[in-house]
Amino acid sequence: MEKQLSSENNQLSSQEILGLLPHRFPFALVDRVIEHIPGKKAVALKNVTMNEPQFQGHFPDRPLMPGVLIVESMAQVGGIIVTQMPDLPKGLFVFAGINNVKFRRPVVPGDQLVITCELLSIKRQRFGKVKGEAHVEGKLVCAGELMFSLVD
Repeated sequence: MEKQLSSENNQLSSQEILGLLPHRFPFALVDRVIEHIPGKKAVALKNVTMNEPQFQGHFPDRPLMPGVLIVESMAQVGGIIVTQMPDLPKGLFVFAGINNVKFRRPVVPGDQLVITCELLSIKRQRFGKVKGEAHVEGKLVCAGELMFSLVD
């Protein structure tokens, strides 16, 4: 059964996202999709809270969201684009590469990441590339290109 967006304005709730992505706590890092252009672009929100497990050790006296989790959040938004493409085979798409990722500002509990991913290419229905950006309060915190591959 093909999963489709439930509302006219192309948004997805957290429950609908769980139906599209295999990630679960503590790695479900996308709270809501606020804009979606099928096969092209998705904009999503990630609310950063002090209750997240990484802040117990990163860092107890100065909690900072690890950069790898910011990149993972962007990858999950990219995954939403891929799962909504009807011509691609169903399966698990995983990281195949990360290029030109730069971290510009720290992300702390209380921040809301606004993550935008745009599909750059799909090759042989197995490999994809997206451009991702994460902003907090309109300021760029992270950007880069993420590559995916379908796992057999």
